[in-house]
Amino acid sequence: MEMQQFYYDNKVVKKFIYATLLWGIVGFSVGLLLALMFLFPNITDGISWLSFGRLRPLHTNAVIFAFVGNAIFAGVYYSLQRLLKARMASNFLSNFNFWGWQLIIVAAAITLPLGYTSSKEYAELEWPIDIAIALVWVAFGVNMIWTILQRRQRHLYVAIWFYLATFVTVAVLHIFNSLALPVGFLKSYSVYAGVQDALVQWWYGHNAVAFFLTTPFLGLMYYFVPKAANRPVYSYKLSIVHFWSLIFIYIWAGPHHLLYTSLPEWAQNLGVAFSIMLLAPSWGGMINGLLTLRGAWDKVRTDPVLKFMVVAITGYGMATFEGPLLSLKNVNAIAHFSDWIIAHVHVGALAWNGFFTFGMLYWLIPRMFKTKLYSVALANFHFWIGTLGIIMYTLPMYVAGFVQASMWKQFNPDGSLTYGNFLETVNEIIPMYWMRAIGGSMFIIGAFVMLYNVIRTVRSGAGVTDELAEAVALTKVSKYRTKGEGWHTWLERKPIKLTIFATIAILIGGAIQIIPTLLIKSNIPTISSVKPYTPLELEGRDIYIREGCVGCHSQMVRPFRSEVERYGEYSKAGEFVYDHPFLWGSKRTGPDLHRIGQKYNDSWHLNHMYDPQSTSPGSIMPAYKWLVRDELDKSNIETKMEAMVTLGVPYSEDEIANAQQHMLAQGTQIEENLYADPDFAKSYEADKKYAKESGEAFIEMRNREIVAVIAYIQRLGTDIKVKDEQQTTKK
Repeated sequence: MEMQQFYYDNKVVKKFIYATLLWGIVGFSVGLLLALMFLFPNITDGISWLSFGRLRPLHTNAVIFAFVGNAIFAGVYYSLQRLLKARMASNFLSNFNFWGWQLIIVAAAITLPLGYTSSKEYAELEWPIDIAIALVWVAFGVNMIWTILQRRQRHLYVAIWFYLATFVTVAVLHIFNSLALPVGFLKSYSVYAGVQDALVQWWYGHNAVAFFLTTPFLGLMYYFVPKAANRPVYSYKLSIVHFWSLIFIYIWAGPHHLLYTSLPEWAQNLGVAFSIMLLAPSWGGMINGLLTLRGAWDKVRTDPVLKFMVVAITGYGMATFEGPLLSLKNVNAIAHFSDWIIAHVHVGALAWNGFFTFGMLYWLIPRMFKTKLYSVALANFHFWIGTLGIIMYTLPMYVAGFVQASMWKQFNPDGSLTYGNFLETVNEIIPMYWMRAIGGSMFIIGAFVMLYNVIRTVRSGAGVTDELAEAVALTKVSKYRTKGEGWHTWLERKPIKLTIFATIAILIGGAIQIIPTLLIKSNIPTISSVKPYTPLELEGRDIYIREGCVGCHSQMVRPFRSEVERYGEYSKAGEFVYDHPFLWGSKRTGPDLHRIGQKYNDSWHLNHMYDPQSTSPGSIMPAYKWLVRDELDKSNIETKMEAMVTLGVPYSEDEIANAQQHMLAQGTQIEENLYADPDFAKSYEADKKYAKESGEAFIEMRNREIVAVIAYIQRLGTDIKVKDEQQTTKK
């Protein structure tokens, strides 16, 4: 048999390794800053682009797509070539993947702090960047499949199955969830509204965790754990069951993020059922990974690479046990909107993704640079301080979640809420926030220790060069199963068929859940009193989105006695039909706002935005002083309303033509309401005098951003009128 010589592309792997280290430090550091903001809410006082609401999506995107994303590409490009005995098919596509991904990350780092966001969890980036993501991701997939077709290895190893499923599913999720109608270069509205938008978003959001943070890492686990342990995978048959059951079941589980919301009951129940089933394949994968280390436990005690990987796989098992647990309705009723979810997410992010990445890099870098790791002792120190950091981060957050749930739901004997003031809960869990910040600091210290260790290792090694390899050329693969060949063994040498079957498996669940919700009107009952937002309210809503208020406040009152007593009538599906995008939120750092309209006067809202502690002593909400200072840009309102009409919002031509007058009239009314407060009138007149004396342009209050925000907030929850129960009984 003729041997063919070729070179593995190591240089692209090196680039992704460097990017992983860089963006990991950035993402972790932004996370620590956010943790400190819970303790010192005005630490970045007055700097809009450093406010909590704008930095939170930067943190999640940096960790998920910059740190973890680059780690995925580094691991895939290294392992894929060796599993296929082939160089990547296109150097151009490999480099396009690397540089395109870094430019996307930089674009996110610029636009998110500036307030350009769609507000959709893990999909906040605006439409031009979404298009760039799709192009770069497709380039990665084309390069991968092209390389597979040029392979010298007949069968596709299990890791490659997971890589293919990742590529296909992420492409489908990203494209369908990102469908939006642009109204400017960096502004768009989701094509879905309310309940439908929520379902599509959490079909994406849950499966972004599944197919970006899980399936590619399972593929990397199946390659790097056997390599590091020098042991074969525990069970080939288990890997087959693990793969197909996982990708089929995972895609159904998204609705468990929307339990007790306005989502139709049948969709919620489907999500619960498949979430429970998800436990089996998830733990099957964990068991396969851990049992691969059988006979290598002595090595685990001394090798930091295997230590990181063992804790990572254990973290995966914990997170995937907790996911089905949280999908049980009685558990979800306690945990949702609380810090329990923050703990759950970070077990996956820090332990599973973070620690596996660290272990993989500690194994890869010495081999890439043809040297030994500079310091095994430092790597072990990183392991222990990182492990303690994870524990110090997550355990207090679990406690905080239980404290929140308990206090939110407690009643006095007379039927009133024991803790009627939301801030009582916030003040109670401040010690847990201190512990979280300490734990996060320990994790970051470990990352900096690793960075130092890697720099010293790289300096002691040789320059990275493409690696010479040789293998026998692959002869023509038969279309048919040979005698005694299992069906899956046959499928493993048919990459196109395997990809098609994987695509079908992931499309079934999504289609069954989403299509009926989009097409069957009875799923979203209409309410005649629900009207579109006025032009000023629409602008206020856009500012609310820009400032990331949805990161701390929900707009979904669930049908629990405690929530109805605290916030008002529970939310109805028909109330959200004009919401592009939906703003139900996923965490309550502050109270729910769906029924906040008309509860406080306009002056209270202005003071609350300018200095939250003045109206709510003990609040950890940061000040939004720029909203009170800055002029409202009204120039694009007609375009926005026309876009809404395209999406089905019934604005008339007259309403669009007279939008400016309507905004001025509503703004003037709010300005007059503010003047009713003597303190406001005094300070406002002082503002006028100062502007006149200093020669600065004076912006009338009716034309400031805060007025639009007040208009929007005062509208929330007022479209439906709930009859008083006693009056109804008398009638």
